[in-house]
Amino acid sequence: MKLSGRVAVVTGAGSGIGRALALGLARRGCHLALADIDEVGLDRSIAETIAVGIPGLPVSRHPLDVASREAVAALPAAVLAAHGRVDLLVNNAGVALGGLFEQVSEADFDWLMEINFHGLVRMTRAFLPALRASDEARIVNLSSVYGLISPPGQAAYSASKFAVRGFSNALRHELAGSTVGVTVVHPGGVATAIARRARVAPGVAPEELTRRMAQAEKMLRLPPARAAEIIVRAVEQGRARVLVGGDAQFIGLLERLMPVHYWRLLARLVGM
Repeated sequence: MKLSGRVAVVTGAGSGIGRALALGLARRGCHLALADIDEVGLDRSIAETIAVGIPGLPVSRHPLDVASREAVAALPAAVLAAHGRVDLLVNNAGVALGGLFEQVSEADFDWLMEINFHGLVRMTRAFLPALRASDEARIVNLSSVYGLISPPGQAAYSASKFAVRGFSNALRHELAGSTVGVTVVHPGGVATAIARRARVAPGVAPEELTRRMAQAEKMLRLPPARAAEIIVRAVEQGRARVLVGGDAQFIGLLERLMPVHYWRLLARLVGM
């Protein structure tokens, strides 16, 4: 897929991988519709994409809560009014939630699923007609290595990312033979603020929270710019699945070799 002159919608574009993806696409001459609930972060991303993109690169601003049915339903019309077409949908918006299943409230579990999974499905449903109208289009859904494995303390997050993986794979099969492709992305430890911004179940002890945060920061090492470059290249190549980072590739292999008992080894490696 040649990205120059194409129109991409990117959710969660106000920080982390989303911002890095916007910058990577802008450098390739891709027109951008950037969306995020964080308007301050969104403005910064827009300024940075305009700075690195070709002069006059069209970039539109869309404050968006992907958990809002009404906001998502209204977005395609706003994007089409600004750009006239949509060729690429990047469903990147996501949140994290820490705590054992019995510590996490039903409300918090539902909050995470509403954003990480249902928001992604809503965005796909809303934009699929516009994508079908393109001569070459692609949906890029951000899962995680936790859509390959399921660590303790990540029941909600892992459930959402496995759901993204299953939805993406089924949708790819359904769209086979059409002009719309589907890519599912499994990033490993990317150095974003997702761990620091995560909700934490009330039952998690302060000392346990400190330990988990330190462990998370140690594992989140891959620069977002590097992760975004891997993803954008995969889009250009039309790849169906992308494992981002050496840790993701190792985990993907380990899960295939030890589909039931992988955690015995990983727990020792990460000190849990």
